[in-house]
Amino acid sequence: MHSTPSYKTGAQHKSVPTSPMTWLQERKQFVRALLSNPAAIGAVAPSGAALAAAITASIQPKAGKVLELGCGTGVFTREMLRKGVAPSSLVLVEQDSEMSSSLRTQFPEAAVLQVSAQDLSRHSHPELNGIGAAICGLPLRNMSGALHHKLLTAVFEAMHPGGSMHFFTYGVRCPISSSVLDDCGLLARRERFVPLNLPPASVYRLHRRA
Repeated sequence: MHSTPSYKTGAQHKSVPTSPMTWLQERKQFVRALLSNPAAIGAVAPSGAALAAAITASIQPKAGKVLELGCGTGVFTREMLRKGVAPSSLVLVEQDSEMSSSLRTQFPEAAVLQVSAQDLSRHSHPELNGIGAAICGLPLRNMSGALHHKLLTAVFEAMHPGGSMHFFTYGVRCPISSSVLDDCGLLARRERFVPLNLPPASVYRLHRRA
């Protein structure tokens, strides 16, 4: 590492005191987490740059706080900073202890919560107040419908009325059942297909019904 990267915020460039992971460090951390809890990772490699760009494409830098679920090694987080999201606007949720510790080092201005995403609530986590959008990197295909319902309820209770959640899946269809979506009053729309990711992935947007 030769210098601290500069991220664009609005019309200005702001130097952010982060410690970006090297390619090798990132993959070592990912493999350790995968071996420790395969079901919680649900992938064979960290998400690539193409998927990071696709899943964060709709995030507006000044639209309020951004909640990121299952941050892993911080691939999506770094992409949001690159696009101009302020580090202090990020609420990062990562249950794995090593990964959450790394996130605190990389993004010292962000709020990092080492907690299961299904256990989030505004009552116990005031950091959730003012959420404008959410990014989800959790392996939703590995979760039950009951966990989907609990997760989505927590996220959308914390989010502004016009907010939406963006997530990806390696499957051929939305991993959240229509019954769960109906119960939560949500609609899911497939927005992008990312063939260059390993494995190829689809990006979905969840939003409240009109």
